[in-house]
Amino acid sequence: MLSPLPNCITTPSWWQLINWIADPIGFQQKYSQKYGDIFSMRLAGLGSYVLIGNPQAIQEIFSQDSKFNVGRGNKLAEPLIGKNSLMLMDGDRHRRERKLLMPPFHGEKIKTYGEQICLITEQITNQWQIGQTFVVRSFTQKISLEVILQIVFGLSEGDERSLTPRAYCYKQLKPLLTDWLDMTDSPLRSSMLFFQFLQQDWGTWTPWGRMKQRQRQVYDLLQAEIEEKRTKMNEEGNDVLSLMMAARDENGQAMTDGELKDELLTILFAGHETTATTLAWAFYQIYQHPDVLEKLQIELDSLGENPNPMELAQLPYLTAVCQETLRMYPVIPVLFPRIAKSPMKIAGYEFAAETTFMPSIYLVHYREDLYPNPRRFQPERFLTRQYSPAEYLPFGGGSRRCLGYTLALLEMKLVLAMVLSKYQLALGEDKPVKLQRRGFTLAPAGGVRMLMVGKR
Repeated sequence: MLSPLPNCITTPSWWQLINWIADPIGFQQKYSQKYGDIFSMRLAGLGSYVLIGNPQAIQEIFSQDSKFNVGRGNKLAEPLIGKNSLMLMDGDRHRRERKLLMPPFHGEKIKTYGEQICLITEQITNQWQIGQTFVVRSFTQKISLEVILQIVFGLSEGDERSLTPRAYCYKQLKPLLTDWLDMTDSPLRSSMLFFQFLQQDWGTWTPWGRMKQRQRQVYDLLQAEIEEKRTKMNEEGNDVLSLMMAARDENGQAMTDGELKDELLTILFAGHETTATTLAWAFYQIYQHPDVLEKLQIELDSLGENPNPMELAQLPYLTAVCQETLRMYPVIPVLFPRIAKSPMKIAGYEFAAETTFMPSIYLVHYREDLYPNPRRFQPERFLTRQYSPAEYLPFGGGSRRCLGYTLALLEMKLVLAMVLSKYQLALGEDKPVKLQRRGFTLAPAGGVRMLMVGKR
């Protein structure tokens, strides 16, 4: 006979859900102290989850990935990213889609994006004025959105000055996407993603109605862009959308327009929000630690004037700073839920079919045995030790590891390198920055205020 779920939290399921929405980090801290690194929660309306912060147990899950349904576990995200998203697929369909999406994120293609990221960063930072205070997350969000528009969608500001359909698409998409993403910028506003009764489309006077309206507008613009690209298929495009449209599976089939649009939205949510937030945390930590800033600037200066973007991406200390930021601030604190297809044994416990496992990035990244003094920002730990995929997992793991992680890391490194080598900045406020839920992600409350002191 199968045992019940281990270490069940006993508070009412509605109270667990409210606490999970409001403060998922505090929630995990509290119950891991009480129960250890495996415990079970019940979220009203969503079901039961086994949270796991044990790397050995997580490795057991990764090594048996085919025995889980993951797409079904991500049903919560469907209203945002659409039913054709890779995140919502399982089995053969997931393998097919992932293979079709691989080429744009392949090593050689990634190299061509470096110059664009540097140029985008330069254009946006050139607008800074000495003595000006700014919110760093707003700045990184502008860069990240521009990267999505130019590198993923193949649109650029140059188009805006001409009267082409693509110019119209660029001009409309930019504010629309920002507005849409900002609709879940607090725990209260994020609640509509978790409570089904709030997901009523009664027109623009309800939050959900406004969100769905923006989604329809984005879909229409993306459809127009896909059709525009299709008329010019003989022109080789280097952007991700062009490469996605050109990809074929083993039966010679291309992705449908529905699949293309939903995958573009998935890249937008998974790539834009997460990278912008992680960069904000990186600036916050770097400028709290003058020794880290100094080491970074010495390393960057060693490459001389106008270094190659790929040389910057190889710098060991810069890489370690990005890794440590991703360790301390996992943007999504848990991995995609995995639903067992049949009874199985994990970490010595027997589980029934349909048990939902949720490996915790946060709990693993704050283990004292892996990361001594885990609350201290210490990039050096990544220079002296290699971590296994179950010990360090900011981009997920197993067959569901984030496809765009190489591009995300490249963007992080190049934005930091460009800013740190050219500008003198300082933190705008002398107080700790707290975490706050922003949709499915966690971001710095207030976005981290910084002051432009001067140029280097």
